[in-house]
Amino acid sequence: MENEAVQPKQYEGKVLPGKPYPLGANYDDDGVNFALFSENATGVTLCLFHHPDDNEEYAQIQFEEVTDYVWHANLPGMKPGQLYGYRVSGKYKPKKGFRFNPKKLLLDPYAKAISGRITVEQSMFDYTLEEGEKIKLHKEDTDSAPSMNKSVVIDTRFDWEGVKKPDIQMHNSIIYELHVKGFTQLHHDIPENERGTYKGLANPKIIDYFKELGVTAIELMPIHHFSHNKFLLDKGLSNYWGYNSIGFFAPHAEYAATGQNGEQVNEFKELVKAYHKAGMEVILDVVYNHTAEGNHLGPTLSFRGIDNHNYYRLEQEHPLYYTDYTGTGNTLNLLSSRTLQLVMDSLRYWATEMQVDGFRFDLASALARGLFDVGKLSTFLDTIHQDPIISQLKLIAEPWDLGEGGYQVGNFPVLWAEWNGKYRDSVRKFWRGDESQVSELAYRLSGSSDLYQDNGKLPSSSINFVTAHDGFTLHDLVSYNEKHNEANLEDNNDGEDHNISWNSGAEGPTDDPEIIQRRDKRKRNFLGTLLLSQGVPMISHGDEYGRTQQGNNNAYCQDSELAWMHWDWYENQHKLFEFTKKMISIRREHPILHPRRYFKNRKIQGEGVFDIRWINTDGNDMSQEEWDTSFIRVMGMMLNGELMKEMDEFGNDLKQEILLILVNSYWETIPFTLPKEGLAEEWEVLEDTSWEKNPDAPVHVNGVFELEARTLVLLRNVR
Repeated sequence: MENEAVQPKQYEGKVLPGKPYPLGANYDDDGVNFALFSENATGVTLCLFHHPDDNEEYAQIQFEEVTDYVWHANLPGMKPGQLYGYRVSGKYKPKKGFRFNPKKLLLDPYAKAISGRITVEQSMFDYTLEEGEKIKLHKEDTDSAPSMNKSVVIDTRFDWEGVKKPDIQMHNSIIYELHVKGFTQLHHDIPENERGTYKGLANPKIIDYFKELGVTAIELMPIHHFSHNKFLLDKGLSNYWGYNSIGFFAPHAEYAATGQNGEQVNEFKELVKAYHKAGMEVILDVVYNHTAEGNHLGPTLSFRGIDNHNYYRLEQEHPLYYTDYTGTGNTLNLLSSRTLQLVMDSLRYWATEMQVDGFRFDLASALARGLFDVGKLSTFLDTIHQDPIISQLKLIAEPWDLGEGGYQVGNFPVLWAEWNGKYRDSVRKFWRGDESQVSELAYRLSGSSDLYQDNGKLPSSSINFVTAHDGFTLHDLVSYNEKHNEANLEDNNDGEDHNISWNSGAEGPTDDPEIIQRRDKRKRNFLGTLLLSQGVPMISHGDEYGRTQQGNNNAYCQDSELAWMHWDWYENQHKLFEFTKKMISIRREHPILHPRRYFKNRKIQGEGVFDIRWINTDGNDMSQEEWDTSFIRVMGMMLNGELMKEMDEFGNDLKQEILLILVNSYWETIPFTLPKEGLAEEWEVLEDTSWEKNPDAPVHVNGVFELEARTLVLLRNVR
């Protein structure tokens, strides 16, 4: 029956009409107001539960009030901690895109907490599949409530103790990407029951670690409540990374140490407060491009069963199927005003109630798509720019998706920073020793002005990274030529094949001291380049000590020691940490390495460049012929801070100086004549990646500098 109704069990309390706004379950001292949007439903039933593992609800309330397609009711006297879900009635015509099935208990899209781990089971699928050449779905009548998670009513009030957001300027930021569980799961100094949790990440020892390292912000891989894919669970794996969101307002319950029935909300707030007290920011990696419900054969957990037509992009001619720009089976429909509202309400909630400092948008091109193409003036981007709260936070795009025309590096508008994939590829190619890379590297070192300057943007628009969660770790980048993803049980067919890596002479682990030394030096080169480049550096968790995933470049399903941080370091790992710490300190102490604006005379090629110069091995400006010569693998970038007047955000004049960065990816030492015109003859070596251990006393040089093979050097002119 298309208009199948649920026979309600008696609810003993009072039911008032309630209000259609705000959406979700909202508690005040008088009770709870419930509001759920569904344009195409014929009936909505609120189901109440005592415990997360209850097989059935103890009461049902059939909503009678509908305002602008929002179904609503108010339950006086109801308290925080109440568990609930929805059953939604309507058409079940999959070929026309209607998937209503009141036998399936559904999560509230606005739930601010969800009870426990979502393990997809067969009862959560709304169909049975008829065998044959054509796909035919028939309504499946098993009640999913016994295995389905429940939404939780919470009290959003929290004592922030007057702690304010640090409000660090973007150009002063140093971002550290991490996984909440993986970062602390093996940390010996954290109580065992707090490892892998929000509370563990807020432990003073972890905060002290970041303060010692010198980063300004942690970027958390997805902490919106997510589901574990059935196909992974069937293989004994799980969705470790968390790019499978189903609750855009709810902190993931598995990361809570103090309980999973609403307590996770305050535990996350305590984390944010602790980092803000320490002067650091918290950025969330958010996944609004798709949900955990997958394609047309996926489970029905929430959106599909509430209003499939509004929440998802369906193929216009065959609405059984989903338009998939994400590679996950579906794409959220931000052309729908209600779905756009959902995303904006979620962002504002995390910005205000949870006090986070910014967002990194996964596959952001999928969010910016109009009917077909990615548009810089899409409704989503326009809406964010007009929002007085969200527009003032750090907004970072992953500027690509899997659809045609989805690679949009350099095309997101002002206010947005971008993960700069061109930076990653250029730096990897140069330090691998590829030909024809110096011109490209020059742009990347100087803030990628070719991508951002003409758009009215700043160097901080470029989020520079060499590695991230997706792909090789830094150690594996210098240790493997090929991916080794056998542990993912997909016959090594998953993951990226184009890694731009070099194993330094042997594939994987080795005892060869020469290869080990070469790898350690190459890691220093990558980290040194990252932290000396204009733009905003992002360090992937564990790269500062050489974390390995044994060649696995797609550890999305590896919730194990393969992907977790290890805290028992050997000597070379301690040395790499100290090197990273020193490079971050150098970056922070020398503002010319992270200016707010591009250099005034910022042409990479040609004459008349004063505040930035590109130097050849003779100490002169690079010629056009040298830029075009494929075999050149060495150059210098000189930054003249005395000609680029900069002030900090308080109006104080910044220290002016002249720095010279030398890079050599040849396999032999190159004599490099240091520039002289208008400069002091003597230069101080601030860092040299060929040094295994920094000398105790400053090293000063003049004349010709012997630039060792595969080396980066930073010098300061002594004036």
